Amino acid sequence: MTTSSDAGTRRQNWPAIAAAGISVLLWASAFVSIRSAGEAYSPGALALGRLLAASLVLVAICLVRRVGLPPRAAWPGILLSGAVWFGAYMVTLNWGEREVDAGTASMIVNVGPILIALLSRRLLGEGLPRRLVAGMAVSFAGAAVVGVSTSDAENASALGVALCLLAALSYAVGVIAQKPALRHAGALQVTTFACLTGTLACLPFTGVLISEVPDAPGSATLNMLYLGVFPTALAFTTWAFALARTTAGRLGATTYVVPALVVLMAWLALDEVPGPLTLAGGALCLAGVAVARYGSRPAPPSPRENAGPLAEEPAEEPAGARTAPAGSDLPQAGGQGR
Repeated sequence: MTTSSDAGTRRQNWPAIAAAGISVLLWASAFVSIRSAGEAYSPGALALGRLLAASLVLVAICLVRRVGLPPRAAWPGILLSGAVWFGAYMVTLNWGEREVDAGTASMIVNVGPILIALLSRRLLGEGLPRRLVAGMAVSFAGAAVVGVSTSDAENASALGVALCLLAALSYAVGVIAQKPALRHAGALQVTTFACLTGTLACLPFTGVLISEVPDAPGSATLNMLYLGVFPTALAFTTWAFALARTTAGRLGATTYVVPALVVLMAWLALDEVPGPLTLAGGALCLAGVAVARYGSRPAPPSPRENAGPLAEEPAEEPAGARTAPAGSDLPQAGGQGR
């Protein structure tokens, strides 16, 4: 039976659900763009070019909106998420997809949401509801089916598998590090300075990027810029907005929509007709996300004694801090398109 409080909670969650939807849609579109840009740019150069484009957009928005520096308490999470998610994740994923096919990479990287759920319970003190576990199991099975149906295991290398596993771990650690930062700073602040951190981490690839730009076709460079503006600047900001309003485990499960969207986009944009097994896997992904996100009430806050080492009491914020929800500085999205 649905109570009025349940209905109110769902209405309050709609902004977070919409923001998460924008993120997964844009991250799914990124895989199509990476195919083009990755043929002309090496992994490090592609990551740096993407981050430079994103940083320029985010800094410009911050200047227009007069967004200042994040509070000191937010910096540890910003720096860690920027280094491992914006930096290490993008480089290792680009590199890993050169060593294994896209289907195999998708299977391995989709370990990430499972790691997020486990780490969020251990470090953030979040709950692990049975419906969330069940939904993630169904979605992971669907992602595995999609991966198997599109993979070429004979050409997969041990290095590629290791790189994709490292990418999944970097993604999970980045999300867990970002969650505490959003208690002290808004979504735009956290995303902008994490992106700048990732850009600094990728600066050693500057020479490679400069040498590859003249020889790259215009379509590859445009795809790299698209990756920076939309799947990075916009999608990571909407993700941070959603993360500030839900648990990391529940939001991480939402990314299991990505394999299904990638199948659909490849069908529409690249005329790659999916087989019955691929379609069945995509359907499983969507079903699992529905169970994980919408099948139960949000978990109540954990008692302080059961909280993880990264969990913080709201009272620890300095006196006079703003009471508006973190992330309320989300920029308005105009025309939109991992």
